[in-house]
Amino acid sequence: MREHRSGSGAERAPRAREFDAFVAGAAGRLLHAATLLTAETRTRNPHAQALLTAALAHTYAVWDRLRDEDPYEFTRRDLAARFARTAWRHRGGRGGVLGALHPQERLVVVLRLYEGIAEEQVAALLGLPEARVRAVCARCVAALRAAGRGDGGQGSAGVRTGGAPRGPAA
Repeated sequence: MREHRSGSGAERAPRAREFDAFVAGAAGRLLHAATLLTAETRTRNPHAQALLTAALAHTYAVWDRLRDEDPYEFTRRDLAARFARTAWRHRGGRGGVLGALHPQERLVVVLRLYEGIAEEQVAALLGLPEARVRAVCARCVAALRAAGRGDGGQGSAGVRTGGAPRGPAA
């Protein structure tokens, strides 16, 4: 049987303060990213909150081992991976601006445009070719612009012009 080591409250206090400071600074942006991914609205986003809570819990669990790694990047990667594993739950949009997109398309758009991650990094994270990431992003942006202008009167049906991307991340 493994012995559970529990440090004193004084040992855990700096760790908790560091993590609390990280959450205070990053949680708003991460929640917004999760809300875009789940295609929920800012006022009603229970799935996004659940995704973020799980990602932050994982970050806290490994906090002491993140000394050389950016905790925001770590949490964002975990959030994206959790979303990709549960994307089937988020097929239908719930009123969010990206609701008409396929979950993997939303993941590409959020990582590339909202988070500003380079194409090659997004491709590596999702296990897709860079050309695929570039094509999905360009197609989604064009479709969202057309939907925003109301081109063709197709509404959100016009957003899915090129079909869903294929790959192991969805």
